[in-house]
Amino acid sequence: MSAWIRMISDEDADAQLQDSLNLARTPHGTVDNVMRVHSLRPNTMKGHVILYRACLHDDANTVPMWFQEVISSYVSTLNTCPYSYANHWANARHLIADDARADKIEAAFKARRPQDAFDGAHLAALRYAEKLTVSPGAMVDSDVAQLKEAGWEDGEILEINQIVGYFNYANRLLNGLGVTTDGDVVGYYANEE
Repeated sequence: MSAWIRMISDEDADAQLQDSLNLARTPHGTVDNVMRVHSLRPNTMKGHVILYRACLHDDANTVPMWFQEVISSYVSTLNTCPYSYANHWANARHLIADDARADKIEAAFKARRPQDAFDGAHLAALRYAEKLTVSPGAMVDSDVAQLKEAGWEDGEILEINQIVGYFNYANRLLNGLGVTTDGDVVGYYANEE
């Protein structure tokens, strides 16, 4: 466990915190530091878990999972958030299942040139994600109109918006409290590798 504030271990958790920790457990059976950093305020942990799972792991979402993870990774790149990038790029790379393609995307993201790896609807979504991340006050209706013209449905646009918004929140939480991956199992698919 590593952050600039105290995090409470499972062994020292009271009943309320234990409930939130149990809700936050990963498929690996652990609680990642991104959630554990809330241990001094279990209700924010609970809210965070629910929001995260609604944005990225809801069965009703129709944006492909690999691309949800790509958006997550790009926003985390833009925000220079090594914690989220490590986890979500590992997930994206696994879901892309093509090392050469993943390497090209990663290089494009590091250069902040998504157009080097994407076009069409995917590029439109990444451009939207970038503008919403770096210039949220400059958003205009034509930003959403461009997504529609690229082929995204309104529900998918909402999904993209929520992923971008969530990662801007999470990146600021993590960077602002110095949370690292020390002790975490990095990537949802880590045991499948």
